[in-house]
Amino acid sequence: MLRRQLRKDLAVLRQSEPGPLKLSFAELTDDDVTVYEYSVLVTSLDNEMLSIGQLYRDRADAENNFDELKNHWGWGGFTTQDIKRCRFMSRITALIYNWWSLFVRLADPHQHTEAITSRPLMLYGIAKQTRHAGQTRLTISSPHAEAEKVEQRYRNIAAFFKELWVTAEQLTPWQRWCRILSLALVKYLRGRQLQPPNCLPVPA
Repeated sequence: MLRRQLRKDLAVLRQSEPGPLKLSFAELTDDDVTVYEYSVLVTSLDNEMLSIGQLYRDRADAENNFDELKNHWGWGGFTTQDIKRCRFMSRITALIYNWWSLFVRLADPHQHTEAITSRPLMLYGIAKQTRHAGQTRLTISSPHAEAEKVEQRYRNIAAFFKELWVTAEQLTPWQRWCRILSLALVKYLRGRQLQPPNCLPVPA
């Protein structure tokens, strides 16, 4: 059995009147009450207890990606019984998921953002096209409450690709791809730059 103290208080409201204790899902404001989360794990492994808890959390983290794919990206099943079409659609879904995950990592490299929040944040917008003096301008307005944050993220992405474009002719396709991945995965690489592998062919 494991327990850990919750950082956010989730169970009980402050109660000034006498009577039975009132329960709620609002924040706990009583400073004298400490809330814990309990876990009961059953296993045949011989590992030490804290190691078992970490293994369990790691497994849950790995399952979160599949949960997101099934529930947010439609990877939960297909209506056709044709195995070829099923494989084709599942690969397309996985490819789009990977591309979108990398894109939002470029916008915010320090955390993973699920599709249910990142798509409304990064995709929803109203565009207006205007033409003047031979120039065409596209103005995009975001109705999202965090529109300023979205604008700043897009500006950061645009600045990165503009800088990459300046040096694009000096870099191979693999080197450009490594620059993009190095920024998207900076949280895990800790500033280290990825280098192109020597054993793989250059992508077209």
